[in-house]
Amino acid sequence: MVDLLTLTLEQQTPEQTQGETMGFTWQWLGEGLLQCTPKTRYRKTIVLSAGIHGNETAPIELVANIINDLFAERLTLTERVLFVLGNPEAIRQGVRYLENDVNRMFCGAYQHLEMDQETKRAAHLEQITAQFFEQSSPEAQRYHYDLHTAIRGSLLPVFALFPYQTRPYDDFLIQSLNAADLDALVYHNAVGKTFTHFTTERFQAESSTLELGKAKPFGQNDLAEFASIDQVIRAVVSGQALPLRQKQSLRQFKVVDSILKQSEDFQLNLSANAPNFSTFQKGEVIATQAGNEAIFDQQVWILFPNPNVKIGLRAGLILQEIG
Repeated sequence: MVDLLTLTLEQQTPEQTQGETMGFTWQWLGEGLLQCTPKTRYRKTIVLSAGIHGNETAPIELVANIINDLFAERLTLTERVLFVLGNPEAIRQGVRYLENDVNRMFCGAYQHLEMDQETKRAAHLEQITAQFFEQSSPEAQRYHYDLHTAIRGSLLPVFALFPYQTRPYDDFLIQSLNAADLDALVYHNAVGKTFTHFTTERFQAESSTLELGKAKPFGQNDLAEFASIDQVIRAVVSGQALPLRQKQSLRQFKVVDSILKQSEDFQLNLSANAPNFSTFQKGEVIATQAGNEAIFDQQVWILFPNPNVKIGLRAGLILQEIG
């Protein structure tokens, strides 16, 4: 039995770092990293990550429970999985990150920051992920589900973001997100430095970042709120049929612009606690800075509005609904 969450929280190394159960072999690859390979032939090789932001605890608990059920043989593993708890020290401290956002450090972006615990972690995650995919069966389809919760509330509470890619998006990935009762899918329009962009760009994995409600401390999550995504992830790793969708149709959006903070007088035309997917009508002023106004000639939605970011960083994504 490997209790990955307890080991991570207590900064412990397991007595054994590899072993096997009736159905799979396992290897502890370091803090917050566990690789499990079924003894039977597998068709998918999956990175399942949470805790890239340390205070987003519900997905961490969800991943920990899946691991515990695999070892207790309450769940059968049929696919190869790398379980990742992304930022261990931030998880222990209950903070989003220590110095800089780890989910902006991938694709080598950590090299442009001062070396510290988090840049080293990003480099290590890149290395471990590369080894995992490269050592997997070449016939296996590659997937990456990166689980998050949002800082603020959302008019569409659970949604997924697809990293920018030029090839078509994978049918099974979309089907699994649809089955998970997500409210919306958002397609990025530009390359990024996120964990999912790294896996799709470098390894052609079918990758998605999932935003599953609001961030809360350990012990305050109602995991029943996450039952749909939990059921889908379990179905995916155990090769079971996906559940039927229970909600109305999934809405789809594409990113059409980013609002960048470029001066200290930056102001976002939203209340401080405005939810994700807040709407601006055609011609409404979204933001002002240095005498300039951000205005669009169509109705748009805003995602991740945050006027308090550092200069040069994104203060919000502008979306247009599609489909």
